[in-house]
Amino acid sequence: MSVVQIFSRAEEPPVQALPLSAAAAPGASTASAEKPAEKTAAADPPPESEPYPLDRAFHAMLARFTGGISPLALSLAWLDWGSHLAAAPQRQMEISRTILRDIGRLAEAAAHAASPEQKPWTVIQPQGRDRRFSGPQWETAPFNLLAQGFLLAERWWRDAATGVRGVSHPNEAIVEFSMRQMLDMLAPSNFAATNPKVLEKAFQSGGENFVFGWQNWCSDLMRLLSNSKLAGGEQFVVGKTVAASPGKVVYRNELIELIQYHPTTAQVRPEPILIVPAWIMKYYILDLSPQNSLVKYLTGQGFTVFAISWRNPDARDRDLAFDDYRKLGVMVALDMIGLIVPGRKTHALGYCLGGTLLSIAAAAMERDGDNRLGTVTLLAAQTDFTEAGELTLFINESQVAFLEDMMWQRGYLDTTQMAGAFQLLRSNELIWSRLSHDYLMGEGAPPSDLMAWNADATRLPYRMHSEYLRKLFLDNDLAGGRYQVDGRSVSLSDIHAPMFVVGTLADHVAPWRSVYKIHYQVDADVTFLLTSGGHNAGVVAPPEEPGHSYQVLTKAADAPYVGPDEWLKLAPHVEGSWWPEWASWLAAHSGAPCDPPRTGVGDAPGLPDAPGDYVHT
Repeated sequence: MSVVQIFSRAEEPPVQALPLSAAAAPGASTASAEKPAEKTAAADPPPESEPYPLDRAFHAMLARFTGGISPLALSLAWLDWGSHLAAAPQRQMEISRTILRDIGRLAEAAAHAASPEQKPWTVIQPQGRDRRFSGPQWETAPFNLLAQGFLLAERWWRDAATGVRGVSHPNEAIVEFSMRQMLDMLAPSNFAATNPKVLEKAFQSGGENFVFGWQNWCSDLMRLLSNSKLAGGEQFVVGKTVAASPGKVVYRNELIELIQYHPTTAQVRPEPILIVPAWIMKYYILDLSPQNSLVKYLTGQGFTVFAISWRNPDARDRDLAFDDYRKLGVMVALDMIGLIVPGRKTHALGYCLGGTLLSIAAAAMERDGDNRLGTVTLLAAQTDFTEAGELTLFINESQVAFLEDMMWQRGYLDTTQMAGAFQLLRSNELIWSRLSHDYLMGEGAPPSDLMAWNADATRLPYRMHSEYLRKLFLDNDLAGGRYQVDGRSVSLSDIHAPMFVVGTLADHVAPWRSVYKIHYQVDADVTFLLTSGGHNAGVVAPPEEPGHSYQVLTKAADAPYVGPDEWLKLAPHVEGSWWPEWASWLAAHSGAPCDPPRTGVGDAPGLPDAPGDYVHT
């Protein structure tokens, strides 16, 4: 495996070898006890040669012009839809009748636009989450008619793209999604001449908004070309204003730094917490500013907290496997925690992809008789990918092969491809609303710690990402009981530790109904909590911040299954942050408070204080 070695074995400080020692850690995993020196080997040897290198190089070059999206996948989806629609004359007649009806209704509204009795949005209204046409300016003619005409066209294309008999569901979704992207680009709110708010601002400021918008555009372009930080993000400095919870790096290998945070209470719960973040993001999403840091909140509640900080891979790590993240990440961290807090079970938390990895590790541990996990908490983490939301639009055989060829040349998936895919999922909010606000209105959104963290992007190794897309997304091996760890299949039904699973209501990355599937996969008590907000903002929900709410309900392992729609009706609604609910649940599964454990296992020369070195890579 071509990962970077931080220390040679001869020069490695003793504390860093301890978690890999066979006899030191009570309850250490079998994998770490057999051959410590071979712990850092890759999960499986990569293939010696790659097939069709010229074809792959051509696809990689093509990906630079398509943003990583396979043109063949799009073409096949449109061909599937277009050919089936062409062979459906009755469906065509129904679509034509709908067009004529909507044109007639819009013409009637236009004829009575000057009438005082005529109310806006009589033909069609924006959907609840659509903020493009909000405000009284959009309620006056002719802008109201423009907006309604656009919304009618949007609805017509959505109806035309869906419900055509014979079209496969994935292709139907691709057609609907791609057409929506094109229509979003043409919305009246995106152009100065058809946006009444922009025109009003121009008249009030004498056109200054366009000058400021031009400056914003030039500034963004220069930052893009120079790969510099977010404007105004200088106030969010890792280790000072964000990721600032005091702690110490107590272990380091070529993939992770394990951070142990200092206690802030006189006594702590005996069971430590291990945070396993996703490596598609920097770990400090859970340790942002002090006022919204989950780490700070947990230490304030009397818990000993450990967190994994992943190293950002580069081209040298192209053969880093998905299972290496389990071995060199979760398992090594548990070994180290066992040395610092011996004889205690661990509360493990996994966020997003880190939660998927944690569920695999937990199932493998239960299979092998390793009972070091006291509870398992999953935050916006999927274990069944059959309904993984709009992100699956980018995941089919053609698209995965295209991505693999792009990563094959570089050795990793670049940050721009991931950021672009996530932005497309919420293009109205993340792309076009910013165009209107920053470039047409000439206003700049004040930077936030969450925005600065989001701009601190990471890369994904070629082999790991290929295995993740194929084994989990395409083949859904984990849900089907076919995913293998150490040459043997694992099943989530082997997990018996109590689970706390969090879904977020507006999640476009891990839809809550997909997260909810954990109920019929594990043989454990599952407390499921659905919180307001999205994939990140819903998780980062400090108690002092208003506007949060959640629903929560516990299902015993032997209780009958309740579907997601029934669950919504049964689960009580609570105003406020979900953090105290989880802290109470952790306390109920923990022992009586005791003295805090030591930090690390002795002197550790060369290991820095939190947040460590890897967070800066």
